[in-house]
Amino acid sequence: MAHMLLFMQKLRGPLVLAACLILPKWTLLADEKTEPPVPVRMVAPIAPAGFSHNRSAGLVTVNFLVDDKGNVQEPTVLKSSHPELEEPAITAIKKWRFKPAVRDGTPVAVHVSIPIKFQVE
Repeated sequence: MAHMLLFMQKLRGPLVLAACLILPKWTLLADEKTEPPVPVRMVAPIAPAGFSHNRSAGLVTVNFLVDDKGNVQEPTVLKSSHPELEEPAITAIKKWRFKPAVRDGTPVAVHVSIPIKFQVE
């Protein structure tokens, strides 16, 4: 988890710091024999320009399928503190890539939920 935070600090833009943390509990993993997917490419979302004038922070939780090749499929917003942040969060998540989850030595598709925090610097 610490390596992800360091990676995200390098992606810090002039307007927004997007702290993306993978939740410790993976959605829809039925057994403990499954190794969770690992992000290998993360793209920070960009908040809309008007967001910085009105607010200082926001949170969007995105659920998606990481397929057996490590691609993001079917991203949806589970909850959001500000509707204007939903599209930037989805756009960024679609660009992420993962080392796929593995069960019994075979790559498998799993659902993942990730909170994305937007914070104006």
